[in-house]
Amino acid sequence: PTALVLSRQSVAHQARSDEQVALIQRGGYVLFDNGDSPEIILLATGSEVDLARTAAEALAAEGRSVRVVSMPCAEVFAAQDEEYQEQVLPRSVRKRLAIEAGHGDYWRKWVGLDGDVVSIDSFGASGKGGDVMAHFGFSHENVLEIATRLLDKVS
Repeated sequence: PTALVLSRQSVAHQARSDEQVALIQRGGYVLFDNGDSPEIILLATGSEVDLARTAAEALAAEGRSVRVVSMPCAEVFAAQDEEYQEQVLPRSVRKRLAIEAGHGDYWRKWVGLDGDVVSIDSFGASGKGGDVMAHFGFSHENVLEIATRLLDKVS
């Protein structure tokens, strides 16, 4: 069975190279990287990718080395060889933040003990889409705050 789950909200287009488009079939790939050795990795899928990218661009403007990983299918990514997984999510980068507009438990595998997840782990909010997302922490300011806290934490 196959399901296509589409957003009702407009989603910002993410420019991708031909190589990045080809890597979508591997379940996860580097969408944005502003240095050879990232200090932090932001992971996201779907409409949350734009939030990760804009946060990464803001951090990069502050002189931080940031990588954004778009992970359209964590199960497919998990089935990739260890070398590819290491290229995308190097073990040496332990500061990671996943952004998931749903339950965040499965992201814990990818962010590790030193990472964090912005997710929705409760029910009961209704209202305008943007207001509800902000209520759950899906704002540029909140993602930047959490990423900065992770970056400033001594490992």
